[in-house]
Amino acid sequence: MPQLILASTSPYRRELLGRLQHPFEVCAPETDETPLPGEAPAATAERLAVAKATAVTQRYPDALIIGSDQVAYCGDLRFGKPGTRDKARAQLRQLSGKVVIFHTGLCLLNSRSGRSHVRGVPTEVRFRELADEEIERYLDKEDALNCAGSARSEALGVSLLEWMRSDDPTSLVGLPLIALAEMLRAEGIPLP
Repeated sequence: MPQLILASTSPYRRELLGRLQHPFEVCAPETDETPLPGEAPAATAERLAVAKATAVTQRYPDALIIGSDQVAYCGDLRFGKPGTRDKARAQLRQLSGKVVIFHTGLCLLNSRSGRSHVRGVPTEVRFRELADEEIERYLDKEDALNCAGSARSEALGVSLLEWMRSDDPTSLVGLPLIALAEMLRAEGIPLP
């Protein structure tokens, strides 16, 4: 049975993949995540998922490699990981009362055969109208600097939302497990 590799340094993706109870290793992909000129957000997420999986194939020539990337957008605006409290505050003010798409690209690459499975899983999220005091209280309690859109839905960030719509509830956290389980079964991994 081939080795399973998660081409990501995300602790959220690592935790999610652990739910499938199949042994795996983690490898950091060296990938430029800059969108291409004129590239749609969904296309960016899916291209980067493939790029991340491909980036580690030389180190793992006989493995099933998982790449994933997420792009959050509202209209023409993209929302990445804020990195600082000021940027998180600004993001949450911009997202207040709006519907945001979190498009998660997923790739499972069989490095032995070269076969890949690629899928995009969108999640629509509507943010509540957020008062500045609510944003500050949230940022005091939640480390949201390393997640797109500054709202960790699997934690306190869910309190900022009115609703979420997706075919895969784990997609918003960054790794769509329903789609991934289907891909792994197609590559001969018995789940469960």
